[in-house]
Amino acid sequence: MNAAQPNPLNTHLSAQEKVEGEVVVSIKDVNFSYAPGERQILMGLKMEFRRGQVVAVMGGSGCGKTTILRLIGGQVAAQSGQVLFEGQDIGRMNSAQLMQARRRMGMLFQFGALFTDLSVFENVAFPLREHTNLSEDLLRSLVLMKLNAVGLRGARDLMPSQISGGMARRVALARAIALDPPLIMYDEPFAGLDPISLGITARLIRDLNNALGATSLLVTHDVEETFEIADYVYFIADGRIAAEGTPADLNRSTDPFVRQFLDAAPDGPVPFHYPGQALEDDFGVRTS
Repeated sequence: MNAAQPNPLNTHLSAQEKVEGEVVVSIKDVNFSYAPGERQILMGLKMEFRRGQVVAVMGGSGCGKTTILRLIGGQVAAQSGQVLFEGQDIGRMNSAQLMQARRRMGMLFQFGALFTDLSVFENVAFPLREHTNLSEDLLRSLVLMKLNAVGLRGARDLMPSQISGGMARRVALARAIALDPPLIMYDEPFAGLDPISLGITARLIRDLNNALGATSLLVTHDVEETFEIADYVYFIADGRIAAEGTPADLNRSTDPFVRQFLDAAPDGPVPFHYPGQALEDDFGVRTS
């Protein structure tokens, strides 16, 4: 995009909101479980997500990555600690305050989650119709700008059933940035994509984050593409941060958990077997 031209993506951010490096989300000493007495999902979690950054949260299945997105979105509340969005405690917000905060968050759900009965255009228009009073002419221009940014302006009249999985993910991305949110969250944005679509999606995440001056939070398993675009990475294991740093830092790491994850090794700190009774207790035979 020509630097001398106004950015068509960034239509709402004030000068103060464009300050790079300020903390947009801060997670402070958070402990969380889904019910009293159940397994602790997150323990003593401390994280920061700064404006202008693409930050990845990685780890094995069931380690609590998606729970972090739910905490930030206010779907669940921490038993202790704080989840701050733009300095405000999400856990202390009432319903009206939470809805106001959510308008400043974009969310790309796993596999897109498009409305199947709405066209591509109307999927992207949905948050604008819900949260603004824009004229139809201005709404149309904004929707087409967002679709153009993801390369799908020409698909505006198609239905979700008429586009590929990769295209659906891009439409969902256009919808996620419709309101120019300062925070964009991605839940497994690369899952199920072919190599071409995966590369396109990764580059869009980076480029749109830069264009919007936003903060992007990726929950993902995809190491190669994530390390190409991320500024900072948190690795979660057993509900805690096992390692953190830039992709270059983590590539040099000798930490056993980091190495097992990056090298896709079957053996390491993450065991193959889920904890259970000894084999001899279940099968009635001695194993040694």
